[in-house]
Order: sequence, then structure tokens, then C-alpha cells
Amino acid sequence: MDIQSLPKISLHDHLDGGLRPQTIVELSESIGHKLPKSNATELAIWFSEQCNSGSLVKYLETFEHTVAVMQNYEGLERVAYESVLDLAMEGVIYGELRWAPEQHLNSGLSLDQTVEAVQDGLERGMEEVANRGGFIRTGQIITAMRHTDRSLEIAELAVRHRNNGVVAFDIAGPEKGFLPSRHKVAFDYLASELFPVTVHAGEADGIDSIKDAIISGRAIRLGHGVRLIEDIMFSRTEGDTDLVVLGPVAQWVHDREIALELSPSSNLQTGAFAMMGESMSDHPIDIMYDLGFKVTVNTDNRLMSGTSLTKELEILSETFGYTLADLEQFQLNAASSAFQGMPEREELMDMIEIGFARAAQ
Repeated sequence: MDIQSLPKISLHDHLDGGLRPQTIVELSESIGHKLPKSNATELAIWFSEQCNSGSLVKYLETFEHTVAVMQNYEGLERVAYESVLDLAMEGVIYGELRWAPEQHLNSGLSLDQTVEAVQDGLERGMEEVANRGGFIRTGQIITAMRHTDRSLEIAELAVRHRNNGVVAFDIAGPEKGFLPSRHKVAFDYLASELFPVTVHAGEADGIDSIKDAIISGRAIRLGHGVRLIEDIMFSRTEGDTDLVVLGPVAQWVHDREIALELSPSSNLQTGAFAMMGESMSDHPIDIMYDLGFKVTVNTDNRLMSGTSLTKELEILSETFGYTLADLEQFQLNAASSAFQGMPEREELMDMIEIGFARAAQ
């Protein structure tokens, strides 16, 4: 399968986790930021080694260098612009890029100015792709850090820019010990404004975190949600028939088709499914897909995981034997779960079906 040329949807892609190494080098030089490696090739290797060390601390330390070069208009606009080009190069027709404006204020930009800078970059990228005869649509997901106390302010920022490219709200950062209920005021405000929410949950913490994301956060998508597997019970009957019982949280997610934003390589690196094993074949994505959960495939952090959406789909195809029809279903799941209006989602689904039909000929 020529997976790269297939139309794809990217729902979980961190803007500060997808920079080009050469861009980090150049922007660092312009602001005087010291990097662990000054050569782009060596820097890419350093990121890979840090993120594959098995240490979540080392994994998260890499972000100090990407966030550092995204503190002014030039850095934010360029990173957003290049992200659009990189996604379009691998067939992404709709991409949601999430990031936390509160982490990009060190050079004097206001929260609104950071959002405007990113949107300028996204629009420049989309225009260039269109001028080349391609197609891509994007949306910003504005993220609040769950361990700080600015979530209401960030929620208000997101709503303020709902007509300027912002499509949803998210919380990210250390999951364990920082339940969504900590930000209930922000989530209540978003609900009153009818503004959609996805929540990082079920990555570094378990079922209680997922349940609270749904109850307090009113999440209509789950960022990762890998550890939902902890609420799925398996047993074997006397006739050697596997019996599967969904716990109450898993049942709720399943029945309401709450999309799971799974990121296979990242989930493996961060130990999100360590309870299942230590190899990609242990990832619960295959079980969840077989059980009818609304599974989507994402990259999380393209730089840190040394990956792309194409590569993630290739890995899953090799690991679980997925066919073209399976990959199409993942894209249709993502398109139907995109933070877009119904006409836009239907357009994306039509493009996917047409693209995959051509590939099957």
C-alpha cells in the first residue's frame, strides 16, 4: 500500500512537538538559545535518544528546546506554517494542531497575539498548499496546562478566537494528580458557550481520570484514552470462547462513540500501555478496534517520536495486519470526529472514500 498518498486526518498533533530540527537550529541561533547539539542531524538523533530512553522525564525535557524557539511572532508563525506543509506532504487533508499559549509569553506577546501568530502561519501554509494544487484544512486546539491555574483565562481565549481558526479546547500536562475537576469553572464556561472539548486522559493515569474527563470536562473526544483498557475485562468460558465485559466507563465511551485519539509510537515511548506489555504488538488499539470503539490514529509529537501519520499507519499495518479497508475506517472515524461543522465533516469523508477507492483499483 502507498499509504503516504492516501487522504488522512490528524486529530492529535502538538505544535511544539512537530518542529523541523533545522528550524530549531536556525531559530535558536536568532535568539541565543543553547541547544544540546548545534547540527540539525545530530539534534534529531538527540531528540530520538532522549525520547526512546524509557524515561518520561527525559521525554518531557525535550520540549524546553522547542518551546524556547516559539516565544515570538517569527517563531510561532514559522512553526505553524511548516507544520501545514509537512502534513500536506504526507496526504493530510485536515489537521488539528494543539498547543498551550500560556507557555509562549516569555518575549512579551499577549495570549491573543500568540494565537494570531499561529493562525497567520496556518493560513500561509494552507494558501501555499492550495497554490501548489493541493488541499488541506486546519484548526487550532487551544490547550490549558492542567497543573497551573489559568484554565478559565485560556478557555475564554479559545472562545474569543472561535471565528479565527480555533476549533476546540484541551487540557494537557501532568495527568496524575491533576483531574479535570480542578478546572471545573473553565469547563462550565465552555459548556455555556457551546464550545467543544477534548481532554488528555487515560495516558498517564487510569479510569478515574477518563471518567472525570467525561463528567467534569464534558469531553467529546479523549486525548489518548489508552488506559480505557483497564475497564475492559476478559475471561474464557468452558467452551474456550472469549467473554468480554465492558466496565461502566468503557461502556459509556463505546456506546456514545467518544473518539479515542490514540498515538501508537508515543504511547509506547511514554509507557501508556505498560500494563499490557512493552512492544507495539501489546498496544490495546487492536482490541479496542475489534470491540467497535471509535479508534483514530495520530502522531502526538512528530519530532519526539520521529514519526508521521504515514509511519504510524505503516507500523500498525505491519504489527496487526491491517488492510486498506481498516486504514480507511480509521480515517473515517477521525473525519466524523473532527471539530468541524457537519458539511465540512461530510466533505472530508467524501474525499477519504474517493481517495481510498482509487487506491484500491
